[in-house]
Amino acid sequence: MNSDQDLASAGMGASLGRRRLLLGAAGGLLALHPLKALARQGAAHAGANDPQTARLNAWLDARYEEALDFSPMTRAYAGDKKDYDKIDDLSEEAITSVLAWRGRTVEALKANFDRSKLSREGQTSYDLWIVEYEMAAAADRFRRNEYVFSQVFGSHTSFAQFLIAIHKVDEPSDMDAYVARISGLSRALGQRLETARLNAAAGVRSPRYAYDAVIKQALALSAGAPFDDGADNSVWADAKTKADSLVAAGKIDGAAAEQYKQAARKALIEDWGPVYRRLVAWLQADRPNTALIATGVGKDPNGAAFYAERLAASTTTDLTAEQIHQIGLSEVTRIKGEMETIKKQVGFAGSLQAFFVYMREDDRFYYPNTDEGRQAFITAATNHLAFMKTRLPQYFGVLPKADVIVKRVEAYREVPGAPQHYLIGSRDGSRPGVFYAHMSDMRSLPIPQLEVITYHEGNPGHHMQFSIAQELTDVPRFRTQLYYNATQEGWGLYTEKLAKEMGAYKDPYSDFGRLTTEIWRAIRLVVDTGLHAKGWTEEEAVTYFKANSPASESQIRAEVQRYIVMPGQATGYKIGMIRILEMRRKAEAALGSGFDIKGFHDTILGGGQMTLGLLEKRVDLWVADRKAA
Repeated sequence: MNSDQDLASAGMGASLGRRRLLLGAAGGLLALHPLKALARQGAAHAGANDPQTARLNAWLDARYEEALDFSPMTRAYAGDKKDYDKIDDLSEEAITSVLAWRGRTVEALKANFDRSKLSREGQTSYDLWIVEYEMAAAADRFRRNEYVFSQVFGSHTSFAQFLIAIHKVDEPSDMDAYVARISGLSRALGQRLETARLNAAAGVRSPRYAYDAVIKQALALSAGAPFDDGADNSVWADAKTKADSLVAAGKIDGAAAEQYKQAARKALIEDWGPVYRRLVAWLQADRPNTALIATGVGKDPNGAAFYAERLAASTTTDLTAEQIHQIGLSEVTRIKGEMETIKKQVGFAGSLQAFFVYMREDDRFYYPNTDEGRQAFITAATNHLAFMKTRLPQYFGVLPKADVIVKRVEAYREVPGAPQHYLIGSRDGSRPGVFYAHMSDMRSLPIPQLEVITYHEGNPGHHMQFSIAQELTDVPRFRTQLYYNATQEGWGLYTEKLAKEMGAYKDPYSDFGRLTTEIWRAIRLVVDTGLHAKGWTEEEAVTYFKANSPASESQIRAEVQRYIVMPGQATGYKIGMIRILEMRRKAEAALGSGFDIKGFHDTILGGGQMTLGLLEKRVDLWVADRKAA
């Protein structure tokens, strides 16, 4: 995602640990498929015939249902219409209350279940419930260090996306809930604003460029009709469309639709507009206190400790900032060697740096910045997904139910150069997953990188990962909703390399694009740790990035600015990929000719997301089963 959505799919704008609390058991709003893979491993592994594990599963499902009561928005993402008119309580008091509740559930878990008597899957579920709490508690210790609003995430934009993309209107009661949610989201945005005020008072502010972007985004979401004489505001247009859809479906008449529109208009004018104006006013007043020269969180109060916690959460390892920095430097050197090979293959006579400039600046590598160019990008990405769909059965035993489509990011949240990302579809497959691309600046979407990013966000990357997880039936429901950055993004990056094995990247420039995105993730290890642990400025990070990648200037700038406001998150990709590749090599060495690529991939995806340590144990057990068979 690029998911980078992490944030797009969760959409709440809280830190990873706090999102675990606010969204019940999870932050990623992901999921899994009816798992034939687990059935092949045997009922004992899934716990289907184990009474202790069955009792644990029922207990965890009940606790998860309680967790969902804290987050009606999580229910909506999953297609559940219970509490459909309600919005999460995002107050400081609610966060504290949910964390205390989670702590009590862990105490009850340990008191009521003997881990040693559970099946393998039962033990994993037991461990994950505890891990989720421990990570949330660790993150909560740095509550005041959170950047609440930024240019790439935050409730100021995700709330609008929630109404437009997630709140489905099928019946008149859904439209009643929609109107109620406009007011509920307005209240929740005010709660997030209060947290931003508290953090600023504690000396923690996102950089000035983030303030400027958020002001622009918030103004766009509080402008236009019905707030002024301009074109329809995005939410107002959506409300009218959904009311009219009920008329078209024969559910209401035109008079009732008009009543719904007037109710939505009233809620927007009286609740939505005022809170967005309060947000803009506070940001503008606080803007002089922000830093002109952007650096990492090391400068903030408790910044070093906060960054260490972010790295642990992002990578699910105990790697230090210095170790990650060195891994990044080593990987950058290795990948540049592979780039040299392709440079020679295409007959470029100059240096690799000159080739970077050529790839960055030549018009042949970009679609025009026109509607036709944007459609050409969407068409090409759709064709790559169609090709990959034909190859999936050779490498996976379990395939996603839902389809995946390609779309441009909505105008109200589009940011030039911002990363592409994925939004999960519905569990029943009725709503497809979406690969979103920011297309306001087509120079930030180089054609050589189009194919690899399509595979990362679509199949066999995040779409397959999330869709399979979403449909999982043989584990407690909370496991279908977990988000671990290293597992999620490590898989996405692993599949970029896997796609070559599956027959992709026939054009050497596209293969160079693949290496460009891989070195991009290696550079992240260097730059993220440089910014947050070594005191690098934004310009120093941009300079290093440009020297080692052909990515466009706008891409690089947007990336670095993203790393600054999301400390540690960018390190999960390469660390996760490295660990998954290590797991595969270890399994191949142990099984030899008995290694089954379908079985390996089904094992990686077949339990939902988990820490890298638990994932490695899962693969080791699969290997042991294969050897014993």
